[in-house]
Amino acid sequence: MNNVLKLAVAAAILSCTSAAMAQATAYYPSWYIMPSVNSLDADSIFGAGDRGAGLGLKFGKVLAPNWDMQMGATYARARHNGARYQQDTLGIDALYMFSRSRFRPFVLAGFGAEYDKSNTVLGERSKTSPYLDAGVGFQYAFTDQWSMQADVRRVHGFLKRDTFNSRTANNNYITVGLNYYFDKAPAAAPMVAAAPMPVAQPMPAPMPMPMPAPAPRFEKITMAATELFAFDRSDIMGSQSKLDEIAATLAANSQVSNIVITGYTDRIGTDKYNQKLSERRANAVKAYLVSKGVDGARLSAVGKGEANPVVQCTDKKMAALIKCLEPNRRVEVEQITIERQVK
Repeated sequence: MNNVLKLAVAAAILSCTSAAMAQATAYYPSWYIMPSVNSLDADSIFGAGDRGAGLGLKFGKVLAPNWDMQMGATYARARHNGARYQQDTLGIDALYMFSRSRFRPFVLAGFGAEYDKSNTVLGERSKTSPYLDAGVGFQYAFTDQWSMQADVRRVHGFLKRDTFNSRTANNNYITVGLNYYFDKAPAAAPMVAAAPMPVAQPMPAPMPMPMPAPAPRFEKITMAATELFAFDRSDIMGSQSKLDEIAATLAANSQVSNIVITGYTDRIGTDKYNQKLSERRANAVKAYLVSKGVDGARLSAVGKGEANPVVQCTDKKMAALIKCLEPNRRVEVEQITIERQVK
């Protein structure tokens, strides 16, 4: 029992440390299956020792950037000096994921029904009861579709009557499983060559009669999010020639101001999460232009979340839906004023 508690404390510390260090990365909503093996530390009231083993099978679903759901069954048994004990469980757990990177610590809590059966010197006894469980663990992703999961949890059963000379029971489990995700993560779309930036034209030679100043042109430049960011991320990927061109144009036209940088997302995920992601992306583009010498006072960054979609998609499969909604994930740079002669 002491070893299990020490492991639980160590896992909790590891989860909190990883939460502080790891930034959440891309996720995609998919069902997955998890066969597992477990080690049982049985409550002494069942009279069959405290060491046992078993198997489990669960189905999971990625619900949100920080939430998974898992439901399924486990079977475990212990033997000691001729006495036998068996516990079967059927339940559902909610997992709060601290990260979606390769290493994913989590805490869990859930409920369900347990079937306890023991055969001791007092005779054979059995009972089906409700339970609550809680624990900590982690997932480690090998590929987009394969990962392992390990966790430590306590199952607290409410026996209700004195079938086992106690109204409650506490079993501890260490579980190791292998997760297979049914849907693959969508591949990053290839970068599309953007149209070249307009180049300021020289003013015409002086005419005998003074000519009116040329009318300014307001142009909007739209860049697909896949050109700038990894899926569901807000840090710009490497050097960006398109942004370099914009920075050079602004440096050559210092009279241009009030430049608005707007970030958009698709509709996958919550409104609050998408709004924050669009703001982070717009601010990342602003920071990039400032790093290239553009005065930040000339720039403003706003996020509009999933507003103003370019396309509407009804695909049922998540991978196809994410691909279809790709044009909605974009960053727009507006109100760049370039003076040129208009004929």
